[in-house]
Amino acid sequence: MSTNADEGPEAVRAGRTSAAGSALEKSLRILEAVAAPGGPHRLADVTAAAAVPKSSTFRILASLIDQGYVRHEPESRYGVGPRLRLLSALVGGGEPPGIGRILDELRQTTGQTVHLALYSGETITYIRKLEGDQPFRTASRVGTRMPLHTTAIGKSILAHLPAGEVRDLIAATGLPRRTPHTLTTARALHTRLAEVRARGFAVDDEENEPTIRCIGAAILDPAGQPVGGVSVTTVTFLVSREEIEAYAPALRAATEALAPLL
Repeated sequence: MSTNADEGPEAVRAGRTSAAGSALEKSLRILEAVAAPGGPHRLADVTAAAAVPKSSTFRILASLIDQGYVRHEPESRYGVGPRLRLLSALVGGGEPPGIGRILDELRQTTGQTVHLALYSGETITYIRKLEGDQPFRTASRVGTRMPLHTTAIGKSILAHLPAGEVRDLIAATGLPRRTPHTLTTARALHTRLAEVRARGFAVDDEENEPTIRCIGAAILDPAGQPVGGVSVTTVTFLVSREEIEAYAPALRAATEALAPLL
């Protein structure tokens, strides 16, 4: 009776049945296939390269898109997402040069807390936070996932998405109330997003958390798609809405400088 004891990893992979491998193993193979040269790749190509059934590949890709590790590209192709790009940069020698400097310059210019977040499907995820020169500390933490409709970064991202995609997001998540100021109807949100597009930045005026006031702007990829955003955060009892909106030019300059780095 023959065995495969002497077979190498490639032979083992080629001989796997459709059910072989744990969910984690399948996910890692799919990530490898998506990140392979020549992308973005078709679903059939990812399925074949990962040796995972098409239905499982589609389901795992949907989860990876939601987490920001994969992007759904035009013509039903799949490419590397912003979180995977950042992870690659960190493993390869640290954060892409310039990100920390740009964020710190914004913090010094405004004196307020600065956040960098990535767009992860139905939420944003904070990946950097620089505390401002103020006698308070905000409760946000790196790794925290936040809603799109209540945050300045989230609304700036929504403003750059197609209307149909925004409707789908609203249908999937609803517009749950977090404070008395949260926008909880689709009409109110779409009206606000039109204002964001006209002004180039969004405002969170106690919509996500009481006493917290923020402005945020999206970071766009070369195709004009939002991959994340930056916010300037303060408290309502120290900084007025007019004062924080005056930081918008510095904020937008920071997001434009960060775009090539993410």
